[in-house]
Amino acid sequence: MTVIDLGELRDDPVPEPSRRRHRSTGRPHRLLAVLAVALVTLAGGAPAVGRSAVSVPARPGTDVFLVGDRLYLVEPPDLDRGEGQRLTAYRIPADGPPVLLWHSRLPDGGGDVVALLDRDGTVLLTGPTGGGGAYRTVTVDARTGRPGWQQPGVAFAAVDGVLIQTGDAEGTGTVRRVELPSGRALWSVPTPPDGIDLGHGPDGVDRMVLSAPSGEVEVRDVRSGARLVARDLRPGELPSWQRTQLVDDLLVTIRDNGATVTGYDLDRLDRRWSTRLALVGYLSPCGPLLCAYRQVGGVWALDPATGATRWSDPHWQAVLRVGAGRLLVTAADSDGATRYTVVEATTGRPLAELGDWELADWTDPDAPLIGLRRADDRLLVAELDLVEARARVVDALSGVLGDCHVGGHVLVCRRVDGGFGLWRLR
Repeated sequence: MTVIDLGELRDDPVPEPSRRRHRSTGRPHRLLAVLAVALVTLAGGAPAVGRSAVSVPARPGTDVFLVGDRLYLVEPPDLDRGEGQRLTAYRIPADGPPVLLWHSRLPDGGGDVVALLDRDGTVLLTGPTGGGGAYRTVTVDARTGRPGWQQPGVAFAAVDGVLIQTGDAEGTGTVRRVELPSGRALWSVPTPPDGIDLGHGPDGVDRMVLSAPSGEVEVRDVRSGARLVARDLRPGELPSWQRTQLVDDLLVTIRDNGATVTGYDLDRLDRRWSTRLALVGYLSPCGPLLCAYRQVGGVWALDPATGATRWSDPHWQAVLRVGAGRLLVTAADSDGATRYTVVEATTGRPLAELGDWELADWTDPDAPLIGLRRADDRLLVAELDLVEARARVVDALSGVLGDCHVGGHVLVCRRVDGGFGLWRLR
């Protein structure tokens, strides 16, 4: 495999594995014979050869974010050199090595960066600021790396802008829409304790619901902050806690310790249906249906118009991808490994077993799902293809520790010899 080195940023020692927990560490070593069988069985032949890697230097403990055609590295403080956190930006061209754009010094006092947005020419980085659950968002100019404003709260991409949410130990807080790049608040509303739900569309948050313990619920416009509709969903009842969720065009409430699930439309907050299940933790879209997940494992697929159960399965734990009338679902093996299965969305009928994998981290919903598995001294890389219902092996990487991320058909993993490696998947 050809390696293109971008050069060293400094004379750092060989980095150790990241101290943060990542999901892509792979499974225990397997025999070479098992690897050979896996390659033939899963891919119909050997993985692609000659796939070139690019070496990207980084400090130990650096975190990676892939956003569009950008690669961002958040490097931890270097106490020996008296340097704080640093953000480094690369542009990833269609061919050739990434192009270094700039370095930016991040403000002191922040912890690990847990989320990064590249929005309308501004990079927003969110992370904790110490104890108490407080978070902070800081910004830099996406073109130059010049530092911008910083504010308390967590940033979310929203339709035509950004929302920032704050909260205290009791769950009470605010949501405000901010102007980029100035950071000026365009509107702000208080939020009840643990009573805010954000609906996510293709361009970010497009709906917001506030739910009070009294049963009062209001739907607000994300662009203006204006209240669109408000209603008491439990008239005459004493205040009590209930979980609320926005799922497609429904507001769903979960009450009675997960036993009662009720769906309301968002235009008038009229009740559409109510159903009795058991220990429901949360819901998600499942193609034409609505999936309700049991807190101890298992799923019900509900008709979103009536709440009627169309099918159920006690094994599935989550739905990761929807498409072509199919669902990619997960379950846990007896040894704790995660197993992936393609099922028919309308019936829940299993169509193909894809095996057990660790997944590379991703944020782009259109990014391929990349499964990773240790095989002797190599890291087996496969695309979990929902349409073709197979795990297609695309490479077997050597000299890789893990900590893999995928975005825009690019895979980035931490290398044994320092920094990160970048591989193009297509």
